[in-house]
Amino acid sequence: MTETGKLVKLILSGDAQAFETLIEEHKPLVSHVVFRMIPNPQDREDISQEVFIKVYQNLSDFRFEAKLSTWIAQIAYNLAINYLRQKKMISLDDLELADDSEGHLVAENIQPDKKVEEKDISQRLKTEIDNLPVQFRVIVTLFHLDQMSYNEIGKILNLPEGTVKSYLFRARKLLKDRLLSKYQVEDIWQ
Repeated sequence: MTETGKLVKLILSGDAQAFETLIEEHKPLVSHVVFRMIPNPQDREDISQEVFIKVYQNLSDFRFEAKLSTWIAQIAYNLAINYLRQKKMISLDDLELADDSEGHLVAENIQPDKKVEEKDISQRLKTEIDNLPVQFRVIVTLFHLDQMSYNEIGKILNLPEGTVKSYLFRARKLLKDRLLSKYQVEDIWQ
């Protein structure tokens, strides 16, 4: 039996410590998914907690057809989408990747040291990622930050693998275009 299988078995037998282990192992993944989609910090925390409640309630239904992390990320994504729909913060057009947002950063005219400069570049990129349409934002996060495969992302978002690749390509292109339109290359990569 795999480590994941053992962990699931322990949780299902009522081992609270095993569930704590599951939470600690998957908290960064849930945070990446939920925090990229939900603007309100308090709601982010509530939804993240709700994800683990749903995981606990439905763990007996987990069939090991996908990785446990993929299953948990799918729960996080679905809860975040449901929240956005309830709050009328998202429509089907948003899910179809309508490009409705423009970033708003102003280049600073200071000469920082390398560490501060790298942080500034990272912050600019993060801001632009946050301004992407929801599915682009989630795909970029899952692929680059959580290092998930196209297949895993497809399972989470219920999309074919080819669509995930296409959306990731389009998201990267959109990021590049936005960054280049707002900043001179020297401002970004000095």
